[in-house]
Amino acid sequence: MKTSQPALYNPVRNKLKLWKLSESQINQIETSGKVRENFPIYATVSGTVSQKMEEEGDYVKQGQPIVKVSDLGTVWAIFDAYENQISQLKEGQKIKVTTKAYPNKEFDATVSFIDPTLNTKSRTVSVRATLNNKDDILKPGMFVTATVQMSKDNATQSQITVPATAVLWTGSRSSVYVKTNPNEPVFEMREVTLGTRNGNVYTIVDGLKNGEEVVTNGTFTVDTAAQLQGKKSMMNAKGSKTTIGHEGHSEMESTTNTETKDRGSNVRRLEVSSKFQTQLQVVFDAYIAVQNALAKDNPELAKQGASKLLNKITEVNMELLKDNTAHTHWMRLEKELNTATSTISSTSDIKKQREHFIHLSAHLLNALKTFGINQKVYVDFCPMANNNVGVYWLSKEQEIRNPYFGNDMLDCGSVTDEID
Repeated sequence: MKTSQPALYNPVRNKLKLWKLSESQINQIETSGKVRENFPIYATVSGTVSQKMEEEGDYVKQGQPIVKVSDLGTVWAIFDAYENQISQLKEGQKIKVTTKAYPNKEFDATVSFIDPTLNTKSRTVSVRATLNNKDDILKPGMFVTATVQMSKDNATQSQITVPATAVLWTGSRSSVYVKTNPNEPVFEMREVTLGTRNGNVYTIVDGLKNGEEVVTNGTFTVDTAAQLQGKKSMMNAKGSKTTIGHEGHSEMESTTNTETKDRGSNVRRLEVSSKFQTQLQVVFDAYIAVQNALAKDNPELAKQGASKLLNKITEVNMELLKDNTAHTHWMRLEKELNTATSTISSTSDIKKQREHFIHLSAHLLNALKTFGINQKVYVDFCPMANNNVGVYWLSKEQEIRNPYFGNDMLDCGSVTDEID
């Protein structure tokens, strides 16, 4: 009928085209002279089938999607940026992206979109970056982290930064140890006002002058010496302001403009028996129960957990500490731990519990870094808590479960350190 009735032939051919058959497929049907009940449908773009939307035997309408095909040669990475980081971001900015799947590899990306609205629940802004994925290394659904290099416009000459390892933190106060004499290993504790945190570096708003030297490695060791001498320290804010000497165990770097070398967060640990470490590990386990309860927004469970933690702290046998320095340091820490824990165990107000959990975490962190336990501990940080000052807490797992915000912002935060 092709020649005698083209009015029927042409519509049939067009109908096959609407079914996404190609010219070669239609010609093959025509020349074979055989009826075909099944035929392949080819996608108009190359890529990976990310979703199959219909099953065999389904009826479909014109324009109805059958499959979703994704071209993964280029992928998007979606990040959550905190409020205090927004000013450092702009479209077109180059960033470095890392993923746990390839821990030793960095990927270059470009910020392509910054959400104009703030997520009021998480207090974050969504930032989209575009990555080249020609080798098909990055997979949809992967967790990634990005590092932003601050522009020279942001890094003003008057801005002072120090490594995060230089800052001693008790929840309500932030301090550093300053070298008071350039020719002697003598240090003085000084309270500072922290600005934003960018990676492993803090901006200092007040408390330091450009060019002053601060202890960046072994800060807890210096603080322990101050406590033993009754000087001003992390646990004794009203102590004498007399400076303390040190035998040079701590390394120092100068806070020159915006660049400060960070030699790590190693702490000179006090030698204690494995039995004492085991008892401290029991304390840590009880602390984790309180942390989990706060992450679940359960003040009653936190109250019960704090009562058990109080008992575990009391059960620690100080007689296992033969060294006088270790014995004295634990006595001071025990007092602070008891005070914070006791307050949490005596109230069902979760806001108050979280306020004192800040102090509990700070002093337990001090204890674990000083004495150590036979277990890896993750140190987590949330920049939004404590009125945007930021707070730490301890965890057994790498997964973030924020005890300061609970379900409102459960995954707010990041792992900043590990205690082996």
